[in-house]
Amino acid sequence: MTNRILILLLCASLANAQTAIRVDDAPTGRFSWLTRNYQPRSVPPINLANTSRIASLVRSGNLYLTSRDVVALALENNIDIEVQRYGPLLAREVLHRAQGGGALRSVGSGVAAGPSSVSLSGVSINTNGAPSSAGGSGVSSGGGIVTQLGPSIPSFDPTISGFMNFAHNTSPQSNTFLTGTTALVTGTRSFQASYSQTFATGLNAQLTYASNHINVNSTRFALNPYTSGDIDFTVTQNLLNGFGRAVNTRNIRVQKNNLKVTDLQFKQQVITTVSAVLNLYWDLVGFNEEVKSRQSAVDTADQLLKNNQEQVRIGTLAEIEVTRAQSQLFAARQDLLIAQTNLLQQETILKNALSRSGIAGADLADVHIVPLDTISIPAQDDPRTVPELVNVAMSNRVELEQARINLESNNVNLVGVKSSLKPSLQAFAELTNNGLSGTVLPSAVATNPGITYFEGGYGNLLEQLARRNFPNYSAGISLNIPLRNRAAQSDYVTSQLEIRQNQLNLQKQMNQVRVDVQNAVIGLQQARARYVAAQEARTLSQQTFDGDKRKYELGASTSYQVVQDERDLASAQSSEVQAMANYTHARIQFDQALGVTMDVNQISINEAMSGKVAAQPSAIPSNPPAQAVRP
Repeated sequence: MTNRILILLLCASLANAQTAIRVDDAPTGRFSWLTRNYQPRSVPPINLANTSRIASLVRSGNLYLTSRDVVALALENNIDIEVQRYGPLLAREVLHRAQGGGALRSVGSGVAAGPSSVSLSGVSINTNGAPSSAGGSGVSSGGGIVTQLGPSIPSFDPTISGFMNFAHNTSPQSNTFLTGTTALVTGTRSFQASYSQTFATGLNAQLTYASNHINVNSTRFALNPYTSGDIDFTVTQNLLNGFGRAVNTRNIRVQKNNLKVTDLQFKQQVITTVSAVLNLYWDLVGFNEEVKSRQSAVDTADQLLKNNQEQVRIGTLAEIEVTRAQSQLFAARQDLLIAQTNLLQQETILKNALSRSGIAGADLADVHIVPLDTISIPAQDDPRTVPELVNVAMSNRVELEQARINLESNNVNLVGVKSSLKPSLQAFAELTNNGLSGTVLPSAVATNPGITYFEGGYGNLLEQLARRNFPNYSAGISLNIPLRNRAAQSDYVTSQLEIRQNQLNLQKQMNQVRVDVQNAVIGLQQARARYVAAQEARTLSQQTFDGDKRKYELGASTSYQVVQDERDLASAQSSEVQAMANYTHARIQFDQALGVTMDVNQISINEAMSGKVAAQPSAIPSNPPAQAVRP
């Protein structure tokens, strides 16, 4: 067993050595500055190994846990939380896409509801005070905003394009006077390069350089071969539809809000999962106590049977009392078996929630959980008034903050939808410098002496372009007016109506938070009252059983009365355990209703995001409590 634990610790240490969830950069190299934007980045494979915390808490086949250990193991190993750790990474990649002008993508998954106890026969779950939206939702299912209406978002990434063409054309000529040949052969070398970029204001700028080198077999051309070229600069600006940073960067601002929503969604998943595993743990404590109580009932029934058999043997008791005692023993054993199987099933659910590999891992398959905590009821509950508690919930509840952020995102999108109501008006201007250079034929100089200005090579062409010897200018506007504009009108009104719905839903959530807090307070009071009543009932049942048992031993009571008292005591003990567990559920749901689950359990959001809890595992006592008897 010792070697097995050492192996588990080594494997877990290797798992901890793995880096946190990340997206790797593109490969580096000598020309990485040029190629990195066109090489794929990789995402490491998932990590299914548990942390070393589990192995450190195992001794002699038992997993000794406190509630603090349960929280830490959930933060480190729970798969639902691990799934949500990818949410911020996904949101950041979508933000990167939006910054380049891409449309928003629907990514992520909704908050998963936590596991629940296997059975309600021993411990019931009190739902009073539960938050109205414990599950939450992801960006892909309503957590963030992905709607895009209004003018198209331009691409903000600059573009460089190039074009080269080599051609050889032979054309038969019907008029040889113009070309001086019956077959005109043209050799062409064309080159073009351009740089274009769109800015957040809606301005698009493009710079283009082009040149053509032409060589013909005709003697009638003054320049042959010759090179023509131009530098062209064009700007286009949207003046109405699609104008302004507020319109063209709306996706970036919305996605930044979605990134906040994703962080809130991760926090909601932590709250949901931690609350669920704490409920499982305290239910396990309750089941454990239930088994001990039922075992005590079996021992008492067995002792009663032996006493009755002895009295029958000596003739002081009728034989029917043996039968009655046997019936009670069999009923007590049945109740014990139910409690034991509930305990085993509860262990399975809790182990599955605290492990990435579930119960399939060798470190948990045959391990029994022994809880080190006992349920204790504090002397008093939170002394603050309901209005004070409501104020706390209003500032802490995740879904309220999420709703406010989404409302802000919808208002950001409304600016773009409003822009689509306007006609499309564009102003454009173009400036072009032209040049021409080549070999001047001697015959052309006699008729046109100025042709020698173009004599030269490629350098002469570039000099002409630089001197702007042959400039072109143009400017204008382009107007496009939709006469009815029904789609844009409908989109704008629809968006406003949706915002009004969102405002009402926010108010509805705020109202529900007040209800949640009120119900949580009532639920806590109810749970305390039930516990006090159950404790008193168990005490009275114990006193009644002890009194009738002494009377029975003195011959002043019947075996039937003792059996009945024993059943009542077992039922009272079970009710007390159930009431204690109900109080823990009510307390956990009270924390959820206030939105303070992470604070109460001293959870750091950074530790939760990294999946590494700094707190050391609880020390296993030298004389740990004995585990409940399993079937």
